[in-house]
Amino acid sequence: MTKIYALRTTANREEQVLEFVSGNAKKRNLQVYSLTHPHGMKGYIFIEAESADEVERAYHGVPYARGLLKQPVNYQEIEHMLEQAKTQLNMQINDIVEIISGPFKKEKAKITRIDKQKEEIIVELLEAAVPIPITVKMDSVKVIRREGEEKKEEDNE
Repeated sequence: MTKIYALRTTANREEQVLEFVSGNAKKRNLQVYSLTHPHGMKGYIFIEAESADEVERAYHGVPYARGLLKQPVNYQEIEHMLEQAKTQLNMQINDIVEIISGPFKKEKAKITRIDKQKEEIIVELLEAAVPIPITVKMDSVKVIRREGEEKKEEDNE
């Protein structure tokens, strides 16, 4: 039966640790099923796995990983943090967004398609001479203007 384990990390390095642990788990074919870093939870990532031994093998040698908490975490303890992430889809086609990560960071774009299953959106950059569709993850953009709203900038953060 799978359990959820909390891995202590250096504050503000959670995403790096998550990437390394994920890579190790895939490379070593470990029974690690999911990893998450809830927004606003500094110094911890949560790992769903078969055993603490599998988690320890996944984070062995990873920089900024500080160690596993002794007891697994009950799902009910972190459920409220996970539910929040699921319900944040507040995007519509034709919304104007600002890309907040990746090679097109700080660029403004218009949403042309939304793929909820893959959690991706297809956007066209507003500044581009020729409209080229670009696929980005939903969490790498923020909505800055709704269709129908005139130049009124709203910041959702």
